[in-house]
Amino acid sequence: MSITARIDRITGIPETARRPDPPRPPSVKIELTARCDLECFFCASSAGLRRRGDMDWDFYLRLLDDLKAAGVEEIGLFYLGESMLYKRLPEAVAAAKRAGFPYVFLTTNGRMATPGRLTPLFEAGLDSLKFSFNFADAEDCRARAGVDAFAQIRVNLMAARALRDAVAERTGRRCGLYASSIEVDSDHRARMEAAVAEILPLVDEHYWLPLYGQAGLTAGALGTRPVAGNIGRAARRRDPLPCWTLFTEAHVTWDGRLAACCFDHDGRFDMGDLTVTPFAEAWASVPFQTLRHAHLAGDVTGTACAACVAWQPCADGRAARV
Repeated sequence: MSITARIDRITGIPETARRPDPPRPPSVKIELTARCDLECFFCASSAGLRRRGDMDWDFYLRLLDDLKAAGVEEIGLFYLGESMLYKRLPEAVAAAKRAGFPYVFLTTNGRMATPGRLTPLFEAGLDSLKFSFNFADAEDCRARAGVDAFAQIRVNLMAARALRDAVAERTGRRCGLYASSIEVDSDHRARMEAAVAEILPLVDEHYWLPLYGQAGLTAGALGTRPVAGNIGRAARRRDPLPCWTLFTEAHVTWDGRLAACCFDHDGRFDMGDLTVTPFAEAWASVPFQTLRHAHLAGDVTGTACAACVAWQPCADGRAARV
């Protein structure tokens, strides 16, 4: 299955899940670390809205068992932080595969995805690696991420293809290699085209993502206009309400909280403490069901989601504050 087909399967809420108490989600993302080495304008990670640390290893292993027992099928080893900063990342991949998860995936900003870090990940059985490729050139990277990392990201991505193929030939396990790019606006996409064209032969698939407002926390940054909510990928946009992230994918923060949002930078979407509460219980908790009910009703006024969907799409594909 292609990565875009997997994304569309998760972002499309099936009728059986359109209820306040949906079945266990097929996919769960685990934040091994909340730390990040970039300060991208479109991400609120660097705003210092919460403590940032690394997930406890013993808790991670218990969590894998809990998620497997709950019927989860896919594990993403990232959330809001950059997982390449987590020293035991290859071990985390191997542990997820040993626990029986058939699909383990990872997204990276690419700056630290060097051959020395990637080879152990491929050898551990990683099924999918995606580079977030969001800059047109070095100047663009400095302006939008606060560091000059463009050349390193490009070199790492170019090396990743040869490494992936070499490990696949040696082990018989082939990790999917992908890239995505954010549509900041039409001008920036046009500026990105040359850089994207250069990496297309290196990846199995590339796709575009809309500019999110990250639960309202980055809306309007650098004069940009985000889309409302999380509407999936640019070529297969979903309605902002109900938001699929409450129904088909779970997110676990580095300190063990179950978040109802893929952009919970400030803890307002906390649905339970998985260090003391089983995943299935937190997934079906009263606060989570109450928030889902609001989404299904199409009115999130007064909820934690209100600021995220307060940006409505305009005819030009951008968004305007209401």
